[in-house]
Amino acid sequence: MTALPSDEALLALPKAELHLHIEGTLEPDLAFELAGRNGVALPYESVEDLAARYEFSDLQSFLDLYYATMAVLRTEDDFAELTRRYLHTAAAQGLRHVELFFDPQAHVSRGVPLEAVVDGISGALQEAERDLGVSGGLILCFLRDQPVESADAVLSAALSRPDRLLGVGLDSAEVGYPPELFAGVFARAKDAGLHAVAHAGEEGPPAYIRQALDLLGVERIDHGIRAAEDPELMSRLAAEGVPLTVCPLSNVRLRTVSDLAEHPLLRLDAAGVRVTINSDDPAYFGGYVGENYLAVRDALGVDAERAERFARTSIEASFASEARKSELQREVDAWRG
Repeated sequence: MTALPSDEALLALPKAELHLHIEGTLEPDLAFELAGRNGVALPYESVEDLAARYEFSDLQSFLDLYYATMAVLRTEDDFAELTRRYLHTAAAQGLRHVELFFDPQAHVSRGVPLEAVVDGISGALQEAERDLGVSGGLILCFLRDQPVESADAVLSAALSRPDRLLGVGLDSAEVGYPPELFAGVFARAKDAGLHAVAHAGEEGPPAYIRQALDLLGVERIDHGIRAAEDPELMSRLAAEGVPLTVCPLSNVRLRTVSDLAEHPLLRLDAAGVRVTINSDDPAYFGGYVGENYLAVRDALGVDAERAERFARTSIEASFASEARKSELQREVDAWRG
């Protein structure tokens, strides 16, 4: 085993982030700033009061706060500022490429035009490529606890500008909403040339991971940690090279694992599953992407060799061009020295 890397080394490690909800980067201070700008009354007394509520008993308790706070996002400038702040924070922690999720149904249902969401996020990504050297793209996620017809409608609207999207995903409350419900929507998206990913095996059972693979045809599984309960499924993921976008701090804060020291990350890695490290909703879960690397070093003893492998896997598993992947791998080579 190689030595445990320093904070400085891990934060400098060039990495891609493949599981990041842009709405989940809404820090309390920005929430209040946007609330004041847009005349939105938040049901919290102060920034400190809101921050104190970032303790969750499960996924649903998080989602309740998540959607309530999201009400402050109204304009293209709001989405641009939200994305811009995430990119600057994560770039300081080694982010070099991001494929970020956004939830259009949560916005259009409030009267926010889809164009404002997409243009705001895309504009900030373009700035980041120019100013920070961070590349990226958008993955439109369907809310699995909303009617399938709603997902169909938002996909139809988004396909008027398919060049703005890398792919589609599936998120929100998992239990009771199996991937099979969305097979038709995913088929439409893939026919349009979009990549496909899906949340599965976070709170839902390993069977949801199989459905996402077999019925949705996904290329990556978001979370997927419950695969560790099923040796046959782990063998399949390893054999087929299906990447998992694991979010360690999220799993602890939402109590899908009791303690980071008990996280199945290393069991999955030892079984040959391709795992990546991501932050999910960092404003709510206590850490951006580099801080998740620090956390698994401290709790699980992830050494420099493993950290490098996770970073290389994040690049390989991305939907970036082959030229961009090669460029990023060379950056990792330089980090290794």
